Amino acid sequence: MTDKLGQHAAQTIAVGSKSFATAARLFDPQTRRSALMLYAWCRHCDDVIDDQQLGFQTSTRSLQTSESRLEELRRLTRQAYAGEPMESPAFAAFQEVALEHEIPERHPLAHLDGFAMDVAERRYITLDDTLSYCYHVAGVVGVMMAWIMGAKDDATLDRACDLGLAFQLTNIARDIVEDAEIGRCYLPEQWLEEAGIPQEEIASPQHREALSKLAVRLVDTAEPYYDSAHGGLTALSPRCAWAIATALGVYREIGMKVKARGARAWDKRISTSKMDKTRLLSGGLAQALASRWRTPEPRPDQLWQRPR
Repeated sequence: MTDKLGQHAAQTIAVGSKSFATAARLFDPQTRRSALMLYAWCRHCDDVIDDQQLGFQTSTRSLQTSESRLEELRRLTRQAYAGEPMESPAFAAFQEVALEHEIPERHPLAHLDGFAMDVAERRYITLDDTLSYCYHVAGVVGVMMAWIMGAKDDATLDRACDLGLAFQLTNIARDIVEDAEIGRCYLPEQWLEEAGIPQEEIASPQHREALSKLAVRLVDTAEPYYDSAHGGLTALSPRCAWAIATALGVYREIGMKVKARGARAWDKRISTSKMDKTRLLSGGLAQALASRWRTPEPRPDQLWQRPR
């Protein structure tokens, strides 16, 4: 990438998500550029809400409230769709991608609604509540990525959303303690009550064993969504299918490591090694090739259905 917007996007993902960066290299150049620029916008919005830089705290704090920052993001998003000049590199990149690929405006606004849930400190009582959050912060991003890859039919978009849901469920399982330490909880409160874990004590070491069982439950909940996402590979070009199958494998591996480590899952942040990624690249290629002649199973009716 030689252009400034492309370079900015590539630098953002290199720091912000090494897992997705691995898979993104498999896209054709134009798709990769668009996917990375969309990611850069998502990362930027997340940082603005949390008053961070690429997921890390900065030495200077914003004087605006989180509510004000959220409204500013919504305003800039609408301005981007109106074709107005964008000063921010992240928004300039987003504008180019959104208009070029004709991504419906409701999708990025739905993503910002996910950040609004954090700003409002929304409580998640049931699994459906958690899945609704997962849709807004990740499922709808999967939908937008599918648009970039040229897949716009509802059936394929459902599968793309399912992959985003699976990714986020995996992230929640990996980050339960880290989130709790900053006052956030995405686990269904019903689950916590059943496990006898007070919400204000989630990060306490005394609850690690019980918490590990809830993490396993989350990872297991993600599995049918990963399976459903495989069914969407047939609608993608071979290179896109390889990239998405690889990303699926990388994130799923993180969930498997959470399960395997049990109560020690939060001793240090779980990630995939270079050797893991090399193996998963090969596995992704096999999945992509198999998708060329495989007829996917119907999407199960019991899966959470994205808004349309």
